[in-house]
Amino acid sequence: MNTKTFTIIDETGIHARPATVLVQTASKFSSDITLDYNSKSVNLKSIMGVMSLGIPKGASIKIAANGSDADAAIAALAETMQSQGLGE
Repeated sequence: MNTKTFTIIDETGIHARPATVLVQTASKFSSDITLDYNSKSVNLKSIMGVMSLGIPKGASIKIAANGSDADAAIAALAETMQSQGLGE
């Protein structure tokens, strides 16, 4: 399992548009990918799951991937977080 922690820097947190981009990126990989926030864990390939967390600016989130392409998935999601201005 590979994990990475991010602090959300987007003024509006993870709302519909960036959540969609994250889900699309995660869906390219066969690994199981979860997003953990505030003691809750959701499938990062589920837009409804991600949106249900209501992640605000300043939140600390953890993305975890488990599977054959876990390292590539975490690297791609980290790139997406940075390129979209979501987290660091």
